[in-house]
Amino acid sequence: MNTTIYTIDSMDIDQQVRLDVRRALDEDIGPGDLTAALVPLKVRVTGTIICRESAVICGRPWVDEVLGRVAPSARADWQLDDGQRSTPGQVVVRIEGLARELLTAERTCLNFLQTLSAVATKTARYVEAVNGTRAAILDTRKTIPGLRVAEKYAVRCGGGHNHRMGLYDAILIKENHIAAAGGLSAALRAAKALAGKASFVQVEVETLRQLHEALEAGADMVLLDNMSLETIREAVRMVDGRCSLEVSGGVTLESVASYALTGVDRISVGALIKDIDAVDFSMRFTDHPIEA
Repeated sequence: MNTTIYTIDSMDIDQQVRLDVRRALDEDIGPGDLTAALVPLKVRVTGTIICRESAVICGRPWVDEVLGRVAPSARADWQLDDGQRSTPGQVVVRIEGLARELLTAERTCLNFLQTLSAVATKTARYVEAVNGTRAAILDTRKTIPGLRVAEKYAVRCGGGHNHRMGLYDAILIKENHIAAAGGLSAALRAAKALAGKASFVQVEVETLRQLHEALEAGADMVLLDNMSLETIREAVRMVDGRCSLEVSGGVTLESVASYALTGVDRISVGALIKDIDAVDFSMRFTDHPIEA
């Protein structure tokens, strides 16, 4: 059976980092940083970015790209890498460079860190909650427009897996596709004709009757949408290993372990990305300015 889990190619990340950072700097700096211009041009400082809470760190490629564009002479000494956990008050990176440039880069660096670390940290909590079961934790397409690659990268830093990247790389047949295509079996037949263009074909079902129809139609990946635990257990018994089963809808950190213990293969959670609290980071200059 097909249990494909999407993984981001390193080239996708490199290209997207450049695009993300260019867009972020354009909206923040515009024609120039008026406040940083108050600082003498050649003053050099050492700054530290500190994480104020326990978190899974994520965002280093974006911070490095910001520094490369705004503070090309700066030197960054990372104390924690992406995927590593910080303790409250821990230094994540020390940066030595021109004060003007670091002041201009500061907020954009922190914005990427606070958002991506929040996704990684939340993902890690879900992954820890299902430890010891067969269930993999996956993300969804419920992402901030323009930051999908970044946020899915953060899910991986937190120990999770990526579902499809977008509408172009895999097929997920949902209720509206089924209604518009003339039924589940018809939609699945049409999808299989396009399977060579997709990394996987998955069909969403809402009832055990639909699950039976999907199995009869030869589905090898099924998404159980908003089903009760009792119904999911029955679905696992029905399938008996004939296809991959994924659960989605209404899964919380408090309930995810119960879903995992039913024996499903995958649990997709929109909240990994769309319901996060930004991690608290700050930058502080730690020594007296030096005129270069």
